Amino acid sequence: MRHLMSPLDFSVEELDALLDLANDIEAHPQKYAHACAGKKLATCFYEPSTRTRLSFEAAMLNLGGSVLGFSSADSSSAAKGESVSDTIRVISCYADICAMRHPKEGAPLVASQKSLIPVINAGDGGHQHPTQTLTDLLTIRSLRGELGNLTIGLCGDLKFGRTVHSLINALIRYPGIRFVLISPEELRIPSYIREDVLTANGIPFTEMERLEDAMADLDILYMTRVQRERFFNEEDYVRLKDFYILTKSKMALAKKDMLVLHPLPRVNEISVEVDDDPRAAYFRQAQYGVYVRMALILTLLEITVD
Repeated sequence: MRHLMSPLDFSVEELDALLDLANDIEAHPQKYAHACAGKKLATCFYEPSTRTRLSFEAAMLNLGGSVLGFSSADSSSAAKGESVSDTIRVISCYADICAMRHPKEGAPLVASQKSLIPVINAGDGGHQHPTQTLTDLLTIRSLRGELGNLTIGLCGDLKFGRTVHSLINALIRYPGIRFVLISPEELRIPSYIREDVLTANGIPFTEMERLEDAMADLDILYMTRVQRERFFNEEDYVRLKDFYILTKSKMALAKKDMLVLHPLPRVNEISVEVDDDPRAAYFRQAQYGVYVRMALILTLLEITVD
């Protein structure tokens, strides 16, 4: 039995096979319409979510399975003090696979150690968000044709952004990757990512504050929102929340084939005027999230479709 806690839980070869499966699901959805008939997915979300929870549920329903779960800690026995370990033991009696989001780093890992069913980390605090990373990889590969030889700009909240941390860890395994890290001083990438991941693996990167200075060099621009829920005080959040706003004028500085990605939700860091630009790929990215989660569910349940 396998779990998914980090994108690194899969080798590059396994990732490629997963993405191939997701592309086949996109091309032939009817072939997979009953693959999980009789199977149940539990969505245990201790923290609010729209895309991740609903895309997991859509993925399982598209596979012919069913879904049960809760969408906040307040609507679960966590409100009564039940531990994650006890919760997953109970969930294991009801479901075949579980997707868990939790505000505390490492909570899904604790669950996986006590679980009798596969557990998928659907986001744990500011640590990891592996299924968003799988979504990002599928989007980039499908729209650019490869995952190597790219200059990727990561912009916004690089300190607390778990999507950014997961994506860096996944992409450094591909050749020719270079990062441009664009953030205010207060939201720079954590030192353990800078030193233990980028520097230790010899990955070229530059850090800068101005988005305009980076635009011309980028193949991918990955925008993130400044996350109110990660700040300890409202004053710091208000000061930094509008630090970066992607506009048409900034898009004019970019390559004609650059892609703009965003894990969503968007607040105001991408102007709505950018939505009509053919390089804006964030809503297509959300659709790819359903395909990749379908592929992940099939892979962890060891279900093959001829």
